Amino acid sequence: MLDPDSGLSLTIARIVQRLKGSSLHSQLERQARVSLHKPEIKLESLKEDIKNFLKTSGWEKKLQNAVYSELNVFPSPCHPAAPPEHMKEPLAYMRKAQGSWEKRILKSLNSMCTELSIPLAQKRPLTEQKELLNKWNEMGTDEPDLSLFRPVYAPKDFLEVLMNLRNPNYENGEQPSFRNHLGLIQVPLKVKDIPELKEDFSELGLNIGQLGIDDSAQVPPEFFENEHVRVGQKVLAEQDSAAAQQYVRQGCPTALRPELWALILNISNQPEDILYYEQLKSNVIQHDLLVDSLIYKDVKLTASNDDYYFVFEDYLYQVLLCFSRDTSVLEHFTYSSATPPKSYIRGKLGMEEYAVFYPPNGVIPFHGFSMYVAPLCFLYHEPSKLYQIFREMYVRFFFRLHSISSHPSGIVSLCLLFETLLQTHLPQLFYHLREIGAQPLRISFKWMVRAFSGYLATDQLLLLWDRILGYNSLEILAVLAAAVFAFRAVNLMEVTSLAAAEAVLADLSTLKVMPLLQIFLFATVT
Repeated sequence: MLDPDSGLSLTIARIVQRLKGSSLHSQLERQARVSLHKPEIKLESLKEDIKNFLKTSGWEKKLQNAVYSELNVFPSPCHPAAPPEHMKEPLAYMRKAQGSWEKRILKSLNSMCTELSIPLAQKRPLTEQKELLNKWNEMGTDEPDLSLFRPVYAPKDFLEVLMNLRNPNYENGEQPSFRNHLGLIQVPLKVKDIPELKEDFSELGLNIGQLGIDDSAQVPPEFFENEHVRVGQKVLAEQDSAAAQQYVRQGCPTALRPELWALILNISNQPEDILYYEQLKSNVIQHDLLVDSLIYKDVKLTASNDDYYFVFEDYLYQVLLCFSRDTSVLEHFTYSSATPPKSYIRGKLGMEEYAVFYPPNGVIPFHGFSMYVAPLCFLYHEPSKLYQIFREMYVRFFFRLHSISSHPSGIVSLCLLFETLLQTHLPQLFYHLREIGAQPLRISFKWMVRAFSGYLATDQLLLLWDRILGYNSLEILAVLAAAVFAFRAVNLMEVTSLAAAEAVLADLSTLKVMPLLQIFLFATVT
């Protein structure tokens, strides 16, 4: 274990190192130089006077927000003696399983490449470049023939892999307590019980005002909403990321949500950010990637058929095509169990100096990937800002939903938490569904992998994502999945097949998220 003082020193050193390469660092330097010409800056108290100037001019707050963002995104530092892969994933069998899964994905991608005789990447002819540039804002009208393309994998394929995960340090005869877990996930990870979840999600308590609750007995909803909006405006005026994160735990007023989320994610959409987005767009115009067709196919199969999201088809293409070219996304692989795939320049297979990451961002889209972007289109209509928000949401949260790791917000832990909550607090329902061959995780897995996008009504989904941002955790997805089963328990006890259970849970669009979570967490007998 790393002692607290050493850990703090390493964290500070890492944050300083990262901020030194940022645009904020150069802006702070520029402002400090500008301040030297001000009459209130005295030579004998230079350091303190510049500090005060940066504080009063708002730059100190920007620096605080940047530090807070770093602390939220990057994990605590490992012991200096630990190998670098431990920062990615401390458990060797998880790393091995993730490596095998990546090989499977690449095999699927390469076989499609070979079957269709399509290169992984090629430069677009000039005529095609002009055509794409002209229809950039109406790509949804394009109807390319995608019949031969197939998603590289779907959530159900990924679930099969997770079901076969085993810790090789345990023999079958060992860990009797864990063998009592009768779900599909058979790895011994520590997950929270209801008392621990109550403590973590204390702001969701029955006696605390919430947006998304229509009839709180404690506070009349109109009074709470008016006061909550007033506090939200104050938080925005202060431009404090930490305060915004605490605030959204009780939900975001619709009018304030875009700016509050941007503040939490430390996105300010500066001119250099807009320029960076335009460069990504230029890369899309110039080069055609095989993954472009996978993105087109996914949007057509999912968002285009969704009653809420079909109108955003053009936005989705723009954001996802730019995302696939964004090499800054590669940075998240330092704390992700995944490794970006490599491709080699033709004829140079195996020669590392000719290796490139493919796609450039290292992320191969799967069936449903576009649904991570779709809800954000309700909040942001300026493409570069929408893009930045999605990228930050992905590198903080969504990548954990499709990679194998032992992280508490990783999909393996979420599956185990969901099954444990159900088995512990609704044992009759759990055993009934298990006996009829309708393991609950087979139904709820797709909800969690997509963070419920495309399943809940959009207003409810955004209230759920408020809490993901507020708690900087995805654990609430597993709690909500269990709460949905608890809510439909009476009907589920009567079903006799997996198909019938799926039919009971086919439509979640009428559910109210916050009452479900509150009742499950705070009205469940523990």
